[in-house]
Amino acid sequence: MSELYATRRTRLRDRCQAGGSQSALISRPANVRYLAGTAPRGSVLLLGRTEDLLVCAGPPDERPGLGRPDENLRLHHLPGAGGDPAVAAADLATAQGADSLAVEERHLTVSRYRAIRSVVPRLRLADLGGAVEQHRVIKDEEEISCLRIGAEIADQALGELLESILVGRTERHLALELERRLVDHGADGPAFATSVGTGPNSGRPAHRPTDRRVEEGDFLSVCLGASYRGYRCEIGRTFVIGTSPADWQIELYDLVFAAQRAGRESLAPGAAYRDVDRAARQVLESAGHHEGLPRLTGHGVGLEIAEDPQLAPAAMGKLDACVPVTVEPGVHLPGRGGVRIDDTLVVRPEADGGPELLTITTKELLAL
Repeated sequence: MSELYATRRTRLRDRCQAGGSQSALISRPANVRYLAGTAPRGSVLLLGRTEDLLVCAGPPDERPGLGRPDENLRLHHLPGAGGDPAVAAADLATAQGADSLAVEERHLTVSRYRAIRSVVPRLRLADLGGAVEQHRVIKDEEEISCLRIGAEIADQALGELLESILVGRTERHLALELERRLVDHGADGPAFATSVGTGPNSGRPAHRPTDRRVEEGDFLSVCLGASYRGYRCEIGRTFVIGTSPADWQIELYDLVFAAQRAGRESLAPGAAYRDVDRAARQVLESAGHHEGLPRLTGHGVGLEIAEDPQLAPAAMGKLDACVPVTVEPGVHLPGRGGVRIDDTLVVRPEADGGPELLTITTKELLAL
């Protein structure tokens, strides 16, 4: 892994130098972890002229799931009560003889940016933009392996919940139980706040669980994800509780399933982001569902649960191989409920079997 992190830093350093910056300051936590192996709270990474440093206010937290620092990367701990690692890193860049420093402007507060300027007034600051995020889009097989294990954990937690008695339990109780099961099966924790919606709440994107109790005949929609070694996956399913589905539930479910399948089947290297979105969206729109659709059909996943690319109507760009994305269309009917179906997949060329499905819980409309 040390060689992997070193290679990532070298690639970024080359990009910075091509843009005229001798060194770079990385402050976004996910980007620090991507390049250093870990990201202690408040830490920053300095890509220096002579040495790379992980600058921390205290020792790294080595709890499982938080990563371990690259053994070839020197840690610089701030003395005493500490201070701002970003300001200290800029000062260290100057000490290494740099006269220019690329920074992630969109992730620095105004006060932090001003503090850097006041400490190193002669250091020319340039915007690094989204350079690290762009490098993170395509995953190596080690990263995909972590996502695959996370998906297995999420599938297992969801499968066990479906075998239990659900009628009478609250959305909040079910969400907490799912998150406990994720940890029991080896996850660092939930990848995001678990969403459980019943009855009129089902199918709402990012619904926050309430004390509403599950009733017979309800749609039950669940969206959860596991974080494993920092990598986050996502799965969403919809079920019917306690009885055979009503005709309107079958019709709505079949529609969303068709849209999700169209989106999944359009995933291929070279496919435009917006074409994937269009493939799923037009299925729903052709059935008259124009209002209230999610603003995007899917997104990238990795060290963050919502990364580039975005599969949205106006998104620019094309998919590459080894890019993990979600495909998650849904329809919510106010006052009645709705359906969401969400999978995490890895884009693969057709010669390799096409998109790799990581989340494998059945998408059949089950009556639980």
